[in-house]
Amino acid sequence: MKAQIPSPDLKFRQMLSATPRGARLARRLACCQLEEWGFPHGGETSRAAASIVAELAVNAVTHGRVSGRDFALTLLLRGELLRIEVADACAERRPEAGRAGGFGLRIVAALADSWGVRDRRIGKIVWAEVSGLKRSEEE
Repeated sequence: MKAQIPSPDLKFRQMLSATPRGARLARRLACCQLEEWGFPHGGETSRAAASIVAELAVNAVTHGRVSGRDFALTLLLRGELLRIEVADACAERRPEAGRAGGFGLRIVAALADSWGVRDRRIGKIVWAEVSGLKRSEEE
């Protein structure tokens, strides 16, 4: 498992309600934030990140939901590496890192260079990394 990106150049973090609406909002916020960072909406990077965020957020609200607790979306950008993290409050039903358990995780595995799961004090974080990113004029 890769270590967390040290000192990201850019960071975005948002808490969202553990509902289908929260999952949809996570995807939209990720696209908006990436556009602000120079990755145009509809570009290759934006589409890949949106699909990864959508799958991880849906898993968080479907399998990682704990009543009364939100989930967190974090985007970390360092050079040409984007790390997407979705944290939920449920430590159970952990997907195995490197093994796509459901259709959604197969999408994540296909789009990301690597992905995995790590524990946190309450719950877990499912992360995915995409490298070789190109900014707007190069995309």
